[in-house]
Amino acid sequence: MRKVKITVLRTMLNEDLAAEYGAEGLKACPMHVEGQVFYADYAKPEGLCDEAWKAIYQYAFALAHGAGEGVFYYGDWIRKPGVAICSCNDGLRPVIFKLEATGEESKIDYEPVR
Repeated sequence: MRKVKITVLRTMLNEDLAAEYGAEGLKACPMHVEGQVFYADYAKPEGLCDEAWKAIYQYAFALAHGAGEGVFYYGDWIRKPGVAICSCNDGLRPVIFKLEATGEESKIDYEPVR
């Protein structure tokens, strides 16, 4: 298994939807900032939003296990091998992430509980 680099590309606020459905004063996601970088493999990186991880982990898992050697979805989604562009599931203030396969091997750095 290899590490996957996760970069925050964009934090957004869908202003029309936020005006109609959001709480008063809602702004873009406070959890992440553009350019922020995380590294993932078998577990959610510390500091990454739990909900965002739930939305993107399957892509991180696939890249960590070799999907990065080709392109996702038969080449009709992302043209760069080893890359996935994903977002969290917040429809009012989504965060866009770039996931990239790396050549760095993962190491389990904890003792499993048995």
